[in-house]
Amino acid sequence: MRDDTKTRALLEDAARRGIAYRESCAERSVAPAPEAFADVSRFIEPLPDSGIADEEVLALLDEIGSPATMAMAGPRFFGFVIGGSLPVTVATNWLATAWDQNVVMREVTPATAALEQVALNWMVDLLGLPAETGGGFVTGATVANFTALAAARHRVFADAGWNVEAEGLIGAPEVTLIVSNEAHPTLFKSLGMLGLGRDRVIRIPTDQQGRMIASDLPAIRGPTIVCTQAGNINTGSFDPIAEVCAAVKPHGAWVHVDGAFGLWAAASEPHRSLTDGIQYADSWATDAHKWLNVPYDSGVAFVRNAADLAAAMAITAEYLITNTAHRNPSDYTPELSRRARGVDVWAALRSLGRSGVGKLVGGCCRHARRFAEGFTDAGFEIINEVVLNQVLVSFGDDATTRAIIDAIQGDGTCWCGATVWQGRTAMRISVSSWATTDEDVEKSLSAMIPIARRLANSSA
Repeated sequence: MRDDTKTRALLEDAARRGIAYRESCAERSVAPAPEAFADVSRFIEPLPDSGIADEEVLALLDEIGSPATMAMAGPRFFGFVIGGSLPVTVATNWLATAWDQNVVMREVTPATAALEQVALNWMVDLLGLPAETGGGFVTGATVANFTALAAARHRVFADAGWNVEAEGLIGAPEVTLIVSNEAHPTLFKSLGMLGLGRDRVIRIPTDQQGRMIASDLPAIRGPTIVCTQAGNINTGSFDPIAEVCAAVKPHGAWVHVDGAFGLWAAASEPHRSLTDGIQYADSWATDAHKWLNVPYDSGVAFVRNAADLAAAMAITAEYLITNTAHRNPSDYTPELSRRARGVDVWAALRSLGRSGVGKLVGGCCRHARRFAEGFTDAGFEIINEVVLNQVLVSFGDDATTRAIIDAIQGDGTCWCGATVWQGRTAMRISVSSWATTDEDVEKSLSAMIPIARRLANSSA
């Protein structure tokens, strides 16, 4: 039996708990305490025969779950290239969840479909993509790569006289796949899911910063897809996309850009030149839950020719409304059922505006340079060119570097991860959150450098 009073009380309790959690992120230890990790075992139980009250469910989740979370929403989480979700996007996410819209068809969900179309148009403009570009909202860059490359697969096969959506890959013409030797693993996952093969690729060598060496591209013959990268996950470097496009597009190749976070450099005037040439590509993938700082899960696939994307993704059924006078969102994504992801993107862009996004991106890059400067002044080695928001720090040999990273993580002031770059273990600092301030950077450096000095000296 419906009880509106109890529903209101439950939702208000959830809001109070959510607000309290967000307010705690700036001061709490970034990593959860060991006892919070241990407490998670309290969730593990057989499915009960009888349920409990909704308010007890919420309390249990908050009291056990909240302390065991990483403070990714806070200002000093630098472990991955992810944002901290702007307050306005958390609020609109709550509202859109309350709307409970399945963004399938414009006629059924007019508000959310319209908001997504506006958000797509704004991003195309902001990122400097061709005006005719179409797109779809998906879970993240993995599925954005998959979706955009599905459109690429459609087009190169269609140009070769093969209907891959109808006939599949058995007996199909051979397609050449060219990727950077530093391509992100999710790109290979996408190629595997598309049946194009993770290992059937030509890998192009990269320079010391992970940039594809365009002069090593092979001659293009027949159906070809070339995958480039805007923003190396370790160094932040960009492939020479303009040079790649000039080399392969006259021969009919499709050029895709994996721009999970780097594509947003186009929004920052001082960093826009890094994205030179992206406008010549055919498809792009990015994450809004990275540098636009919206809640998970929010990726976007862009395709220059929207018809290619629709050809790869659209379906029909008697019960679906297929009014071609309007854009039906489900014609451009793998999912038929999904949440209204574009609402959060619209909210972030409407709140920040063009200049606000530029300041957010530029501010993170400025913080990254300060981290690099601080560690350099302390006598430690920065092993990448800090061109964007990524900083790689070496503390000497691999064992010492890993020990220092573990100690920094255990300290709790901030959280950075480990990586291996061209055979060397390094601490990776990724600055992507709107919430990070100059004070957060200095507080983090003040905690990290003494730890690094102490352990480096003890291992000498």
